[in-house]
Amino acid sequence: MATETAFVALLREQIRHEFTAHQQYIAIAAWFDQQDLPRLAAHFYAQSVEERNHAMMMVRYLMDRDWHFQIPGVDEVRNDFEEPVDLIRLALAQEKTVTGQIETLFRAARAAGDVLSEQFMLWFLREQVEEVSTMNTLLAIADRAGEDWFQIEDHLAREAVGDTGGDASAPTAAGGAL
Repeated sequence: MATETAFVALLREQIRHEFTAHQQYIAIAAWFDQQDLPRLAAHFYAQSVEERNHAMMMVRYLMDRDWHFQIPGVDEVRNDFEEPVDLIRLALAQEKTVTGQIETLFRAARAAGDVLSEQFMLWFLREQVEEVSTMNTLLAIADRAGEDWFQIEDHLAREAVGDTGGDASAPTAAGGAL
């Protein structure tokens, strides 16, 4: 078994964060679905799958490096919302938190002199720039839409939001990406 560092401990913890984000996005998507906002629901269902895939990429990496791991439980998720802007603000805050966590992981890999893990984390850093940007844009649209929630739906219908295609440079997910 390979030598373990602070990076490995942080990566194990990050798997839990990614699965929690997965669950939170399902809660957000289901709320939009219940409000008959199908494009917002679809967007956040897709985000939930993306977060699951991130967790499984990390699991695969731990396996590839011969490091011990366990599939963790998740933290509590929020389910009480009143209007779309609340959910999007939560999603933006979540993405900013994850960005900080990914930066910490990158720094831990660098501090350990683990160039393989540093390289692995670069993809996630690029991904977080896109995730935060997407949520910032969606929040701006929601703020402008005010009470007319269908303007957000119209925006999602017109604009390609987020990366819906595969990314050949993405790390491999354990069991395959969904």
